[in-house]
Amino acid sequence: MRAAEEDAFREFVTSQMASLRKLAYLTCGDWHAAEDAVANALVKLYPRWRKLERPDLYVKTMVYRAAIDETRRPWRRERSASHAMPEIALRDPAGATDERLRLKAALDGVPPRQRAAVILRHYLGLSLEDTAQVLGCNLGTAKSQTSRGLAKLRELMAAEKIDLSEGELSHAVA
Repeated sequence: MRAAEEDAFREFVTSQMASLRKLAYLTCGDWHAAEDAVANALVKLYPRWRKLERPDLYVKTMVYRAAIDETRRPWRRERSASHAMPEIALRDPAGATDERLRLKAALDGVPPRQRAAVILRHYLGLSLEDTAQVLGCNLGTAKSQTSRGLAKLRELMAAEKIDLSEGELSHAVA
């Protein structure tokens, strides 16, 4: 790879890193697994860099798939002794952190494919066509996955008495 292409790749990684880490984290729910997923996706992206028309969609697809693969690894299923202790939810006086924690817990209750569709559409702001491409499905499936994911998320949020209107997902998780 030439120096100009390497510089372009570095700039791309620098500009996309935060977005890719958030996508991976929201997909798998673990920062360590998310960082591993992003690193693995970027390693696979590097040799294909010159051939891609839309590297942003390609890498998002790879990160999404890698994040799901990371949670399937045998050592990720092991639990430490601290997981046996019950978690006690404490309210944050600022309110914003508490709302983010409840939203994260609700997102964990949404099936993985629907969660990914909701994250891609409403958190990362991808178009429906781009979401379908990242998920590797047709447009109708992407629409239904997004719709069902939002319905499930609203159902879970209603149980927590949180009103989640359109556009609030990006502000609440950020």
